Amino acid sequence: MPRRAPMPLIARESTMIKVSVMYPNKPGARFDHDYYRDRHMPLVKKLMGDKCRYYTVDKGIGGEAPGKPPTYIAMCHIFCDSAEAFQAGFGPHAGEILGDIPNYTDLQPVLQISEVVVEKS
Repeated sequence: MPRRAPMPLIARESTMIKVSVMYPNKPGARFDHDYYRDRHMPLVKKLMGDKCRYYTVDKGIGGEAPGKPPTYIAMCHIFCDSAEAFQAGFGPHAGEILGDIPNYTDLQPVLQISEVVVEKS
């Protein structure tokens, strides 16, 4: 049976990306949900301006089974038109945004950038 040539990868433009910033739930860690929700994330939005379409904030309440702790104690999702738009909004203010982290936690966040393929309300 003849082998077929691999299909070429076709770059397609994403209509939106989501930057997820997740804080692992570690015993003894400090995380101030009120500060994160009421001060840090509004600061991020203000500094990023229209490069941030919108954001959400999650508070972990459970894990993979009933009664198990959440994998992440908190996370936010920042929605932008593209990775370049995120970088243009975040990059110039990275020092101020990252410098605010010790005000609400001693955890090291985990970051992921995703293409939003379905968004429904």
